[in-house]
Amino acid sequence: METSPERVFLEDLERSLESGAAQEPDAALSLIASRDVELDEDELRGARRRAMQLLATGGDPRRGEGLELEGRAVEALAEDLDDLARREALAAGLARLRRTADGLPRVIERIDGLTADPRFAWRWFACILLAEELADD
Repeated sequence: METSPERVFLEDLERSLESGAAQEPDAALSLIASRDVELDEDELRGARRRAMQLLATGGDPRRGEGLELEGRAVEALAEDLDDLARREALAAGLARLRRTADGLPRVIERIDGLTADPRFAWRWFACILLAEELADD
């Protein structure tokens, strides 16, 4: 049986969590789980533009200043893009990811945490989208 790249990543993440070396594991898990979240490109572009303006009020957004999970820019982007179908797609992605993580207790614990707090998972998704915008500039 061939191991999927996703499973290999989750195994690596499990080892990183075990050693304490994992950085932002919830961000990585939210990103992988979000692959079936459908976003309209025009809507995403406008929401990112508004979030970037909020970031710019706190400093140079291209240096990553102000990009915080609980920050105004991430909150605004999360709210702008929020809808039931997208949240359901993210929840389904987390459920799929949990099945892939069978036997990886630390990864499952992180996935369960995201599943138990959909708002937290959605904010991580928004934070990732904003970080991608910053990286593209």
